[in-house]
Amino acid sequence: MFLKKMELGSLKANCYIIANSDTKYAAIIDPGDAIDKIINTIEENNLKVKYIILTHGHCDHIGAAEELKNITNAPIYVHKNDLALLEDKNKNYSAMIGRKVVEFSTDNFLEDGDILKLGNLKLEILHTPGHTQGGICIYVDDIVFTGDTLFANSIGRTDFVGGDYNQIIDSINTKLMVLSDYVRVLPGHGPESNIGVERSTNPFINKKYI
Repeated sequence: MFLKKMELGSLKANCYIIANSDTKYAAIIDPGDAIDKIINTIEENNLKVKYIILTHGHCDHIGAAEELKNITNAPIYVHKNDLALLEDKNKNYSAMIGRKVVEFSTDNFLEDGDILKLGNLKLEILHTPGHTQGGICIYVDDIVFTGDTLFANSIGRTDFVGGDYNQIIDSINTKLMVLSDYVRVLPGHGPESNIGVERSTNPFINKKYI
C-alpha cells in the first residue's frame, strides 16, 4: 500500500493519498488546497487517480477537489447529506475565511457500507454524522481515515451548519470504537493515533466502549 499525508492550506487540513502499490490506482482523500503539491505527488509516484473522496463538505477539505477532477478526470464522491455544503459558499465557509470561493457539485454519492476498490484494497465507507450531516470515515485494512469526526484525544466541532454533538458522540462510539485497538486513526487535522489509545484516553468516549 502507498500512503502519503499532506497538511494543506492555512487550516492545515490533512489530505491523504492512498494507492494500491501494484496497480497504482489511487484515491485522494480531502484535497483541500495546494493542487500543485497534490499533482506533484501523483506524478512522482506514477499514480492513477480513481477516486476523489470527501469526508465532509467544509472548504478546508474540498478546496482543490474540482480542480483535481479537471486535471485527473477522476470522479468526486461525497455523502448525499453534504451536497448542500459543496454547492453553497456560505455553508462550506469558503466565503468567510479569506480564500477562494468554492462551489461545485459531485459525481457520486456515498452511503454507509459502500465499498470502493483499489485493486485488492477495499475502502469501506462509514457514515459518521455529527460534525456535518454527511460526514464519513473510511476504513481500509488497519487504517481508518476519520475526517473531522475523531481527532487524537478530541472530536470534531459541532457548532457549524449541520453539527450535532449527540450525533457525533454516537457515531464515534458505535462506528469507530467497535474497531480493533490496533487500527490507526488518521484524522482530518493533527497527528495520527489509534483506536486503542482513543478508547482509553479520549475524554469523549463513552466508558462502556473502553
